[in-house]
Amino acid sequence: MLFTRINNLIGWVVFLVAAAVYILTAEAGGSLWDCGEFVSSCFKVQIPHPPGAPLFVIIGRVFIVLFGDNPLTAAKAVNIMSAIASAFTILFLFWTITHFARKIMGIKTSDTLTSGQWISVMGAGVVGALAYTFSDSFWFSAVEGEVYALSSFFTAIVFWAILKWENHADEADADKWIVFIFFMMGLSIGVHLLNLLTIPAIVMVYYFRKQDSFNYTLIRKWFIRIIGVGGVLAFIGGLVMANAEVNPERGVEMDSTLGGLMLLGTLAAIGLLYFIESRDKAAKKTYGGIYIFFVIACAITGIVQVGVIQYTVKFAGTFDRIFVNSFGLPFFTGFTTFFVLMAGLIWYGLQVAAKKGWSLLRLGIWCLTFMLIGYSSYVTTMIRSSANPSVDMYNVENPISLVGYLGREQYGDFPLLYGQKFNARPIDVKNTGMRYQKSTDKYIELGEDRKYVFAAEDKMIFPRVWDMSNDQNHADYYAYFLGINRQQDGTYERSPNQADNIKYFFQYQLNWMYFRYFMWNFAGKQNDNQGLFAGNVRDGNWITGIAPIDNLIYGDQSALPDSLKNNKAHNTLFALPFILGLLGMYFHYKKKKNDFGINFLMFFFTGFAIVLYLNQPGYQPRERDYAYVGSFYAFAVWIGLGVLMVKELLSKSLSQTTAAGVATIVCLLAVPALMASEEWDDHDRSNKVIARDLAKDYLESCAPNAILFTFGDNDTYPLWYAQEVEGIRKDIRVINYSLLGIDWYINQLRYKVNESPAIDVIWTADQIEGSKRDYIEYKPNPSMPDDKFYNLYDVMKNYVGKDNPDNDYSFPVKNVTVPVDVAAAIKNGTVNATDSIVGSLDFSLPRNALMKNELAVLNIIAANNWKRPIYFTNAGAELGFDQYLRRDGLSYRLAPVKNSKVNTNWMLDKLTNKFSFGNADKAGVYFDEENRRHLNGIRSAYAELAIDLASKNRKEDARAVLNKVDKMMLESNFGYGLTSRGNLHNRNSLLFLEACYLAGDKALIQKVSNAVKKDLQQQVNYYNTLSGMKADNMAQEKQTAESYLQALSQMQTMYNPSVEIPGKVMSKETEK
Repeated sequence: MLFTRINNLIGWVVFLVAAAVYILTAEAGGSLWDCGEFVSSCFKVQIPHPPGAPLFVIIGRVFIVLFGDNPLTAAKAVNIMSAIASAFTILFLFWTITHFARKIMGIKTSDTLTSGQWISVMGAGVVGALAYTFSDSFWFSAVEGEVYALSSFFTAIVFWAILKWENHADEADADKWIVFIFFMMGLSIGVHLLNLLTIPAIVMVYYFRKQDSFNYTLIRKWFIRIIGVGGVLAFIGGLVMANAEVNPERGVEMDSTLGGLMLLGTLAAIGLLYFIESRDKAAKKTYGGIYIFFVIACAITGIVQVGVIQYTVKFAGTFDRIFVNSFGLPFFTGFTTFFVLMAGLIWYGLQVAAKKGWSLLRLGIWCLTFMLIGYSSYVTTMIRSSANPSVDMYNVENPISLVGYLGREQYGDFPLLYGQKFNARPIDVKNTGMRYQKSTDKYIELGEDRKYVFAAEDKMIFPRVWDMSNDQNHADYYAYFLGINRQQDGTYERSPNQADNIKYFFQYQLNWMYFRYFMWNFAGKQNDNQGLFAGNVRDGNWITGIAPIDNLIYGDQSALPDSLKNNKAHNTLFALPFILGLLGMYFHYKKKKNDFGINFLMFFFTGFAIVLYLNQPGYQPRERDYAYVGSFYAFAVWIGLGVLMVKELLSKSLSQTTAAGVATIVCLLAVPALMASEEWDDHDRSNKVIARDLAKDYLESCAPNAILFTFGDNDTYPLWYAQEVEGIRKDIRVINYSLLGIDWYINQLRYKVNESPAIDVIWTADQIEGSKRDYIEYKPNPSMPDDKFYNLYDVMKNYVGKDNPDNDYSFPVKNVTVPVDVAAAIKNGTVNATDSIVGSLDFSLPRNALMKNELAVLNIIAANNWKRPIYFTNAGAELGFDQYLRRDGLSYRLAPVKNSKVNTNWMLDKLTNKFSFGNADKAGVYFDEENRRHLNGIRSAYAELAIDLASKNRKEDARAVLNKVDKMMLESNFGYGLTSRGNLHNRNSLLFLEACYLAGDKALIQKVSNAVKKDLQQQVNYYNTLSGMKADNMAQEKQTAESYLQALSQMQTMYNPSVEIPGKVMSKETEK
């Protein structure tokens, strides 16, 4: 049988298997995190968060149209797009494995294969491809509307294409495959940047295939020259940058470390070449060439990442600014002119290359051209943004904005080579260039870009513990991880040293945030609780299912609570995929070192290199395994090749055909079949609609024409989806609290969106441009006594909003008041006629400094004057007015009422008639930890309403409310007793239990108390089996479980279902 025919046939069969798996398990609707934003963007061709994904949006829109352009199937359509893209990824993986396997066995594509040969090669492809099909991280991304599935498709097709070129490299038109690769890379930029990390592997394939045609002596000479000259220039540049920061008045001295690193790196790069050549004189050209082309590959990756993606747009933006501001021409004239000039240079370069016979220059120019053509999908971003769609992140309507959008400027920057320690404090600020923004007829100056300057002693080389902001507790996590105590004044007892830095890199970034994920996929997974810190032996670890190994690392796994042992994400693979992959890795290296090196580069750059680049601080909001699927893809190649080694071992006692068949069947059952059986239940999302229903519950909690402040991804993006796609409650203006810190987002509030009118934000667009009022401090005004309350509108309009030439702003008082228009508040339902309404909202600002987003919230409240209901998805806005927030459902309304935490009748109507539950009432639906967190929020809303009803002697209504949520959340899907981080789940269940006691529901009391008690007791029993550091690390969790057991016992004593005994109601904040 011909290799090509059977390779194509079985490849497409594997594709169909993968497609069926992913389509069957694809999420029924929109998912949490970014998915709601992406589906909304696809549905109306809108602008998602930086750096954007225009090609993803366009292709997603095509799939939505193919599914009937129906709002109710839009999310499913985008999910199916991911499923199909993922199935194609598996197809190209299969062909990649069979390519390597064929070369190992010395088979040509035109050969007719023996039965032993085709079984061996196809068996390797099937086992490796299906192992990746059922791998934890890739499968998760394959069934939801996120960019990672389509990004993996581009990575797979590019890697396959370079191997395809390798087969045809001697043909006259073979270079078309190289050009095709760079076109695919350009397209992939419009999805995600992961694809660029395949460049080193691609370059090395090219080198290995063409090495005989290269003049090593010439290449070596120019390599040394370029490295030497580049190093000297980098050294000088480092010194110039350091000198620019010198400021004797602020104590900033010359710090030549960066320049020294440039010089050291240059010497190391050249010295390493001499060292490699000296190791084997006979093969110095081979090994020297490998090294030189590896460096070239890294350089090309950097040039594409910075030069092509960043600087082409930066230069085009600069052209546009000059043409508009200096020549008075329309916007986009300079932008267009730049690319016309670039096209002219490309044409000229092709003419020169043809005339001189410089084939490599010609190839390089065509590659650049087609990469830019693919990259041009971002033009659609500017075109669509100019129409002001509802989702218009960063307002990318012009080339200058596109520069910031692509550069992810709103997320800030972080050091990689040399930078600050986490406890450093700036000693100076330096200007780094002027920032511009599009105005009516020109680009206007926004002020200088600035960066912090730190003392040399507060910086380190290769800074891993760098994030000095503690907004997400990153600095505290570094300190905790390194055993550095925080002192009472807020400072840390010592600075981290280089040993701490390296420890954090290896133990947290490399081990916890990469190797743990790697082993999830190929050894086994403990459960779906997020592992927040290394040393937590209970949550989110990798396991094998082999008791002696797991017990040695984590303690007795058989003693874990049933809720963890029965967690659907508890997947035991016995490390069989990992072992088979190691065998394949060894076999690949032994048989084909060059090919092994190519796949290893793919493995390294999409795994270890990403760890280096991301430089992640601790306390991540979610697990980040999806970032490393390219590395897992490369390892799946070795899993497939492991079949060949098993076959080789078996062939010592069996015939070639029999050995191939046995090896294939055994490996197929031991790896992909095992993975599928273990992981199907926690990857099947075919009935899950929690994101959409959560959004609906938030929105339906609100009164008409409301303003709703949200705080995170999962209380924002699903709401965008619900409004933009399904048209749910389009009268509500959803405002993300974090984005309010950016001027373009505040300006978007000034115009109508959907059915929501414009919002008064008090200040003009000019008053919030750029960094204006990003941060203001409290500076008491002696003429304003601090024992009085001052009108918030007046303070924000006439004091904080008063312009001055120095852009130096402050707030003069902390005690503020918002007058209450009682009639308007009653008319729009903000308060009930029976409420005890206060004449004004008097509160004190809790901090000595306020950020722009906090100021914007205060402005909106002050200017609203009770015309529109104002809501928050979180009861803790932390701006001083929390006592005026009242539950209307899942959302909290700002109401001029004290001592009334629940809007009883309103909330009863919403929870009885409007709420949905994400199909939690359907048997077998899997809810992961983040899903459970939101289901807990819904259940807690019912509990708080029931407590309120019971306190008002409406116990029948209270019981009805409790039984409704109990019925709609099956215990098999979402039990009452579950081990979770900080025991938050059981804490919420105790609140629910107290509601059951107050309502007098005996059956629910028994059901809930038994479940919670069982889980807490099993937790304590598990913690008691631990010893040493394992016990120390879980001591806080043990203490919490014991305190909740005590609370459960006290509750049983306090309440008797048959005889009402008054007692203090346990609030959801109570922990002990």
